[in-house]
Amino acid sequence: MDAAEFRRRGKEMVDYVADYLEKIEKRQVFPDVEPGYLRPLLADCAPQDPESFEDVFKDIEKIIMPGVTHWHSPYFFAYFPAASSFPALLADMLCGGIGCVGFSWASSPACTELETVMLDWLGKMVNLPEEFLAGKDGQGGGVIQGSASEATLIALLAARTKTIRQVQSEQPELTEAEIMGRLVAYASDQAHSSVERAALIGAVKIKNVPSDDTFSVCGSALKKVLDEDKAAGLIPFFFCATLGTTPCCSFDKLLELGPICNKENIWMHIDAAYAGSAFICPEFRHLLNGVEFADSFNFNPHKWLLVNFDCSAMWVKKRSDLIGAFKLEPLYLQHHHQESGLVTDYRHWQIPLGRRFRSLKLWFVLRMYGVKGLQEHIRKHVRLSHQFEHFVLQDERFEICAEVVLGLVCFRLKGSNELNEALLQSINDAKKIHLVPCHLREKFVLRFAICSRTVESTHIKFAWQHISQLATDLLKTWEQNHHQE
Repeated sequence: MDAAEFRRRGKEMVDYVADYLEKIEKRQVFPDVEPGYLRPLLADCAPQDPESFEDVFKDIEKIIMPGVTHWHSPYFFAYFPAASSFPALLADMLCGGIGCVGFSWASSPACTELETVMLDWLGKMVNLPEEFLAGKDGQGGGVIQGSASEATLIALLAARTKTIRQVQSEQPELTEAEIMGRLVAYASDQAHSSVERAALIGAVKIKNVPSDDTFSVCGSALKKVLDEDKAAGLIPFFFCATLGTTPCCSFDKLLELGPICNKENIWMHIDAAYAGSAFICPEFRHLLNGVEFADSFNFNPHKWLLVNFDCSAMWVKKRSDLIGAFKLEPLYLQHHHQESGLVTDYRHWQIPLGRRFRSLKLWFVLRMYGVKGLQEHIRKHVRLSHQFEHFVLQDERFEICAEVVLGLVCFRLKGSNELNEALLQSINDAKKIHLVPCHLREKFVLRFAICSRTVESTHIKFAWQHISQLATDLLKTWEQNHHQE
């Protein structure tokens, strides 16, 4: 394909993507395929001779689309939102076109410097304390990771290195292995599984701190676990606080937890993967109060801020903590500006060496929506979640299972877990809308997350009427079956 054909085909592809997104609600939200559907549709091995773009393009609808779950459909209410917008898609094209691998300042100065400035912009939008910003000569700063899971792992590994060095300076007779064996990380029993996975990769113990009846961790619960572990000779070193848990969007009590972590010299990382975007709205910013006690903070613009995947924003108070944990300097990666103090080499802030020019899409979206446009997007989603909550509360067969704060509603039929499992199955079998469940204590609960950029009040009404009708049908057959028993 030469440049002339690329121009032509590129325009066709843009039209195809625009049509796909414009007409997405006509597509069934969840595919009708069985596992293994794709292999028989493809040749056994790659073609020896080149094929035409037409042949490849034809196969998108024939082979790929039948197996796609349409995350951007206004009937998709599962997981959490996956952000997307036209400015972000255009920026991603430019990112692919420039094709730099931004592991150091010298490998592409604009790639590094735009990221530093964009994370300062974003930090100011959520009103982060000054220490987290790079500014002209700050100690902190932000970096774009691939996902919140990566950010948690990076924070945990940096905390581990910092603690081992500290303990060794106080007790030089201890080996690194002896210290590692005593380290303990902590997170809420509602925290995302990626926190446990970070501890697994980091080869340290992790303990769940029990959450209260609002599914939040409070200070007294953390203190109790810490006191027990210290008495047993263990070394608490890392706590991951969650703002907006995956099951029900609950918030750990930072103002109680932060001072404890600071006093005990424990690295506090805040995972606000979904909820963090909402903090750009003044009315939700109080949910971040206590961030001043944290060592690191992360949220995903690629969930709720119209920047498509992958773009996970992470800030640290002391960038030297990250660099100290990950810095290696082979000659082929060195450059003559690196000691100037003006330069960030992001390879020291992350797991991979290479990185894409991800700040471009942040720059496009922040400029083309403006803070006000992004705030309106968040507020609209929150309004729609309260609309759905209102429908649920009007139907005495149903109950709400956790406070609705942002764009997630946790609800269920009053009755057994089996009944609610059957309801979810009938919803997802009908494939008109798509939901996923969670467990809250012993209850099987349905999660209704407002996800799509194009979702409107009419889609919420349709979803509720559909769920309500399926519940009516289910309860009829359920009662008949149970009478017969």
